[in-house]
Amino acid sequence: MKSQDIARTWVEFFSKRGHTPVPSASLVSADPSLLFTVAGMVPFIPYFTAQQEPPYSRAVSIQKCIRTADIEEVGQTSRHGTFFQMAGNFSFGDYFKAEVIPWAWELLTTLQDAGGFGLDPDRLWVTVYEEGDERDDEARRIWEDVVGVPHERVVGTGKADNYWNTGQPGPGGPCSEIYYDRGAEYGQEGGPAVDETRYIEIWNLVFMQYRLSAVRSKTDFDVAGELPKKNIDTGLGLERLAMILQGVENMYETDQVRPVLDKASELSGKEYTSTEDPSDPNHANDVRLRMIADHVRSSLMLISDGVVPGNEGRGYVLRRLIRRAVRAMRLMGVETAVLPELLPASRDAMKGVYPEVEADFERISRVAYAEERAFLRTIASGTARLEEAIGEARQGTGALSGDVAFSLHDTYGFPIDLTLEIAAEAGLSVDEGQFRSLMAEQRERAQQDARAKKAGHTDLTVYSKLHGGRDVRFTGYETLSGESPVRGIVRDGELLDVAEQGQEIDLVLDETPFYAEAGGQAGDVGLITGDGFVVEVLDVQAPIRGLNVHKAIVREGELPASARVLANVDRQRRLAGEQAHSATHLVHAALHEILGPEAIQSGSFNKAGYLRFDFAWSDSLSGAARAEVEELANLKIRDNHDVVTRIMSLDEAKAMGAMSLFGEKYGSTVRMVEMDGAWSRELCGGTHVGATSQIGTLTLLGEQSVGSGNRRVEALVGMEAFRHGAAERALVSDLAEMFRVPAAQVGERVQATVAKLRAAEKEIERLRREQLAAQAAGLVASARDIAGVRVIAHDAGDVAAADDLRSLALDLRGRLGADAAVVALTGVANGRPLVLVATNEAARGKGIKAGALVRVAAGILGGGGGGKDDVAQGGGQDSSKRPEALAAVEREIGDVA
Repeated sequence: MKSQDIARTWVEFFSKRGHTPVPSASLVSADPSLLFTVAGMVPFIPYFTAQQEPPYSRAVSIQKCIRTADIEEVGQTSRHGTFFQMAGNFSFGDYFKAEVIPWAWELLTTLQDAGGFGLDPDRLWVTVYEEGDERDDEARRIWEDVVGVPHERVVGTGKADNYWNTGQPGPGGPCSEIYYDRGAEYGQEGGPAVDETRYIEIWNLVFMQYRLSAVRSKTDFDVAGELPKKNIDTGLGLERLAMILQGVENMYETDQVRPVLDKASELSGKEYTSTEDPSDPNHANDVRLRMIADHVRSSLMLISDGVVPGNEGRGYVLRRLIRRAVRAMRLMGVETAVLPELLPASRDAMKGVYPEVEADFERISRVAYAEERAFLRTIASGTARLEEAIGEARQGTGALSGDVAFSLHDTYGFPIDLTLEIAAEAGLSVDEGQFRSLMAEQRERAQQDARAKKAGHTDLTVYSKLHGGRDVRFTGYETLSGESPVRGIVRDGELLDVAEQGQEIDLVLDETPFYAEAGGQAGDVGLITGDGFVVEVLDVQAPIRGLNVHKAIVREGELPASARVLANVDRQRRLAGEQAHSATHLVHAALHEILGPEAIQSGSFNKAGYLRFDFAWSDSLSGAARAEVEELANLKIRDNHDVVTRIMSLDEAKAMGAMSLFGEKYGSTVRMVEMDGAWSRELCGGTHVGATSQIGTLTLLGEQSVGSGNRRVEALVGMEAFRHGAAERALVSDLAEMFRVPAAQVGERVQATVAKLRAAEKEIERLRREQLAAQAAGLVASARDIAGVRVIAHDAGDVAAADDLRSLALDLRGRLGADAAVVALTGVANGRPLVLVATNEAARGKGIKAGALVRVAAGILGGGGGGKDDVAQGGGQDSSKRPEALAAVEREIGDVA
């Protein structure tokens, strides 16, 4: 059974049992505490935690997921993969154990031509929660008495394996896992407690029936009581089931992954033998081939969902996946670009379930291929640095330090495996212990950062209480002021009865005209007043969907929690913000028209008078392209198109071509904002001007890279754009007056003046070099003999750059002849001291190395440096110590010689 048939069978089975099919959410999680969607239930968390009311009581989905915590294990075992698909069925206060357990057995064991998966019932084992006096007797009874699983194949396990919680106070409960026995050839008999290679988990049923408090760890928590509505969350690993149904050894050999593995094998000339035995001589290459197949598929799916390579967050994960795959191919001898062969193989394997990977392949491939090219350049530059370090190590300890290996990894993205390989070829070892220690420190810093971010997401208790299933009514589409009772006042996570003057508070009203920051639009500001108090609103956020929280400060009086208030949005700030937001839509549509539909939005921010728009594009925009975008947007402003807002179903909006933001979670009913008909249609919950002419004008400030495959444009809007233009006009007027020419000729006159300045600078440089060269004869005559070495130690004063010192040093070294000689020069360029040392072959024969001498001098100057044995340079901070630096070089020469 192919993977797409497994997915179809799953959805059809549960649809016939009243479940609403829910399309897969993006891999980019809407949960701010997660980088990615890591489990099938993630999109449903707001329903399970009562943050939102579910629109259905039963749901079924095939969810795309990414997990990278065990990335080093990928390829090593049959179980670990970064991208996987989780088949799930969910109940929100509807059915429970009595229904879901028999359904699971029925689906797994029913013959395929009758709508099931056709697994042999005698090969299935199950686990239930049993630890001490705590036992899920209900689940065991259903498995044994209702389904008929023999008692010996129902295994009790403890909290570590069979109890689910979020890691925070909230819902939790026991699990029941279903395992498939792969046979005696895969391990010893005795069930999953004995051997999880032979007995492989395929399905986990989670019974959310308790409310947990004081969650100290996965296995240490308090049960506060039963949930008023019990939920079901199940997850079946589609790849694991495909592995069983397709009769292959591991998930990498299933129909959606194997084509990439085969192509990698073909390109590398390495036969794939399917071994998982580390002692097998083919094991290393088999692991690499499996890892390549996994990582290429994961990269395809991540880019499809809008992720682009970068140096942090999701972008870093994608970059690491691509580079690990390319590196693995290199370790098998392929040093040319491989993704143009591997990525299409993955596309063809995945397009049956995800047709978007074929429709969007031009963009996907451009992003991936650009990253591979960049990494190949990285390998080239890193190799040069590594070879330099190898040369230094040969002269020293005979081993590369962990610092060097870490620097190559951290600065150049140079994999440790390549460092080890190249060092071994040179007959050197690498201090892996120090490298691993430095990597561990870096990971700990990253984990601390992640924990800090997660901590900011944990305590929503007071906001959940204030929400209570009732959204704050937003009236800001129709009005900028309105009355409302106070729903709650929060300070430091606690509800207040009264807020005093000067206190910073979070204020929640039953209804509000204040827009909460979302979709790139900044939150409103303004005043909230009432009987005897004035509250200034500085920002508005929505920590829980549907709950607008006013970040405010009490300016006058005291605000009681029982008050009725008048909320007034700052009208000018709102209008300026609406101008920027509507202009953002125009810029997006203009980029689409000029660059093509693959210029997809990856982020935006707009506030009064300013907008910033990020989009997927690998190359910088030419000046002509920027001018086109700016002109087209301003033409749309001039033409005064109505800004039309429509409420419709998500499917209807997509059918009309409405653009949406990757990673954004949309409900079944959406708000579409339209400008000039189909030219600009976007799903958007923000506020906008009534017609495009109200934007006024738009001025693009510039364009820049914000990571590999991602560009950013910034613009001023409305009065800010006018003021910017006025300032530029004033500047042109001043220059016209200065040059005594008409304004139209200012550019030409500036160019001519700059050309003259550059010519003068070149002439000055030529004269300076001639002056330095003229000193050469005198400097050679002044060379000192130090322990049989002729030494010139000279301060050249102000120089243009280090190249001046280098030219002079090489000239002097040549004039000193074949006898042992050293030239040490210092100078000052742009206010900073420089040092350059050159040695000839005879001096190096005495053990005198330029790099070592430079480090001595640079240390005194308060800096550092290095280089080869014949020529090296460095710099520092303290120019006044140049004489001391030269004297130290002379002493070092005497000591060495």
